[in-house]
Amino acid sequence: MKKQQNELEQSLSSRHMSMIAIGGVIGAGLFVGSGAAIHKVGPGILVSYVIAGVLVFLIMKSLGEMATSNPSSGSFSEYARDAIGPWAGTTVGWLYWFQWVVVIAIEAIAGAAIINMWYPGIPLWFLALALTIALTLTNIYSVKSFGEFEYWFAMIKVASIIAFLILGVSYIFGFSGESSVVGVSNLVQNGGFFPNGISSVFVGVITVFFSFAGTEVATIAAAESKDPVKSVSKAINSTIWRVLIFYVGSIAVVVILLPWNSANVLQSPFVAVLENLGIPFAAHLMNFIVLTAVLSCLNAGLYTTSRMLFSLAKKGMPLNILAS
Repeated sequence: MKKQQNELEQSLSSRHMSMIAIGGVIGAGLFVGSGAAIHKVGPGILVSYVIAGVLVFLIMKSLGEMATSNPSSGSFSEYARDAIGPWAGTTVGWLYWFQWVVVIAIEAIAGAAIINMWYPGIPLWFLALALTIALTLTNIYSVKSFGEFEYWFAMIKVASIIAFLILGVSYIFGFSGESSVVGVSNLVQNGGFFPNGISSVFVGVITVFFSFAGTEVATIAAAESKDPVKSVSKAINSTIWRVLIFYVGSIAVVVILLPWNSANVLQSPFVAVLENLGIPFAAHLMNFIVLTAVLSCLNAGLYTTSRMLFSLAKKGMPLNILAS
């Protein structure tokens, strides 16, 4: 039976969905923005990440229940519409769309800035435009193309964090031949585990919560998954361990190996750790990983904005914000 023109193709495999879910957790904020959070809270930032991770898991668990029972490209926009009314669905949809439009512009400029460091002769505006057009074309070509690009972007990010964790743990436990005494002491010296007070942990929660933006993409992609119930359930249930390994684990390595109030932590914590471990070309290596994270976010942003507009238009909600 031929699919109608106003329907989406269910071309995303469980392989795509799994990596979309994993990649959605790991953003450029982890590699760069985490330094400001560490500097603000100290080693207690680990507690902030745990609290934020639990909140994200509870939200995703609830959203996952709705996504498996009613897979939709509009996701929470349509759920708000069904539960509260058309005005709620329209408002949520447009706010989400606007947020990603801003993020798309930011990520395109960030990616262009990284490439511009390697090729300074190319104008920044041209690089940003080229990245946006290139990833827009991959999204237009097919949803499977989007899934494939996101799969490999996520694969690079996951491999990078796993390699970082292995290097950090080997150094902490002395497998590399170095003593771990100084590293472990970084958790309690320089003012203790909560140098700025326990209340700073909750300030840190607000800061790190933005790092989890993109986790919801898997529920939007559910409408185009070959097996939405299985893929979304698997993605949601694995959220907690992904947060623990990728966020809490990597940040723990940073605060154990480096003093929380180090200037290097504030600038780029992952680069500082790699340089401390003697990894050559650490800055260039991390710039490549951050570029991958930026392109992944840009790719996901282009996808989610198009699907949210599609859902709003299909329900006749693009301009009827006050409709009841």
